[in-house]
Amino acid sequence: MDKIKLEIIGMSYSQSQSGAYALILGEKNGKRRLPIIIGGFEAQAIAIELEKMKPSRPLTHDLFKRFADTFNITLQEVVINKFIEGVFHAELVCLDGNREHRIDARTSDAVALALRFHCPVYTNEKIMSAAGIIVEDKKSSTIREEIKKEAEEASPFESLSMTELKSMLSKAVEKEEYEEASRIRDEINKRKKKK
Repeated sequence: MDKIKLEIIGMSYSQSQSGAYALILGEKNGKRRLPIIIGGFEAQAIAIELEKMKPSRPLTHDLFKRFADTFNITLQEVVINKFIEGVFHAELVCLDGNREHRIDARTSDAVALALRFHCPVYTNEKIMSAAGIIVEDKKSSTIREEIKKEAEEASPFESLSMTELKSMLSKAVEKEEYEEASRIRDEINKRKKKK
């Protein structure tokens, strides 16, 4: 079965489930998107790696990566291979130097690990046909622009200096308040782009 390469398009609060997030994976060089509902912990693990934040202590996915590196196990790819009753299933394709091993995993954990191992994420046509949605380029770019505009208008950090923001960022990471740290980092990056 032909594999379809996916990339992370974004993540947002889920409007259908309280306390959950929607991870949006997109078909590379295509218009189809795969929205996957994930928990807050997994969303945090993905966001931390996307934002290149360094937590003061290793999170579970970081620990898994260190463990694998210690024993020369590499994660070659993640395959989202099943969609059963609205739930995505994935497997980790690992190499121990001699043999390939396939390990069942939750899709959210698999994506968090794929980011840490810098490996590709794939699915297949059957899953994209069953659960994928098509997003027109113009519409998706307009939505992204609206979200960006709302975020810029609603920033509670506008009155703070860069020094204050950097201090707040360090404290948020130290306290493991990664959502707050992510918002502070966004404000810092926004200001850097304006210069």
